[in-house]
Amino acid sequence: MREQEATEILCGLFDVSRSSYYDNLKREQKIDTERLTLRSLVTEYFNDSRGAAGSRTLQSILQNEGYTIGRFKVRSLMSEASLHSKQPGAHRYKKTGGECLDIPNHLNRQFNVSTPNQVWCGDITYVWAGNRWHYLAVVLDLYRRRIVGWAFSSNPDAELVINALDMAYEQRGQPKKVMFHSDQGSQYTSRKFRQRLWRYRIRQSMSRRGNCWDNAPMERVFRSLKSEWIPTTGYRAQNEAKRDISYYLMDYYNLRRPHQFNNGLPPAKAEEQPNLLSGIS
Repeated sequence: MREQEATEILCGLFDVSRSSYYDNLKREQKIDTERLTLRSLVTEYFNDSRGAAGSRTLQSILQNEGYTIGRFKVRSLMSEASLHSKQPGAHRYKKTGGECLDIPNHLNRQFNVSTPNQVWCGDITYVWAGNRWHYLAVVLDLYRRRIVGWAFSSNPDAELVINALDMAYEQRGQPKKVMFHSDQGSQYTSRKFRQRLWRYRIRQSMSRRGNCWDNAPMERVFRSLKSEWIPTTGYRAQNEAKRDISYYLMDYYNLRRPHQFNNGLPPAKAEEQPNLLSGIS
């Protein structure tokens, strides 16, 4: 039986005109260039995040780039491209301890601040590189959760946190009346670090002993870094680690990664919108 005869029989059977059938056939055969473009962008941004970006993050990135798109469509595009985001594992926190009497917790979990350079937070984490542990210190401006300073070293000493503070102080234009909040690590309670704070006229605040929630924004930065970016096996060399982490902190995190606190805007772009309403801390 010829194809045309078979088509006539089927159209008659289902009471569908041949013109409607052929019109629908043409639409199915037409390539959806807009969808292909969006799928290509979703794949590109997903790869930029090293497989960490989910549908919510990808939707925010596309919207920031001027595309009107819903989360359901992003999920569909991810499915078409066989993209599955990495999910961070469970994170366990230590129990609350007593407060350091020498350096009080002036911040007291007041993480929402109204201006830049009002409160900076600092913390240290460890990174495996070149068959040994190295240490990363970061300074975060709470205003829009922007990373303003960092340092990387094989020694977790006071110089590490001083170098991160120095970078923040210079990059932010040597601001006045800043509060610096951290945990009670020996680096932050050291005389050298406290002298540097005094030189910059920065007021010091500290979490209660063993209480990660008192410095929750910094905990989130390190959790994102380790779950989204750092290879599970670490880095082959210190220079490789330093270069890659620098790119994540100062480029991807600050300039391109959507932040839920900023309603989907990266920290650097959010700083340019002073009237932006903040989300969760």
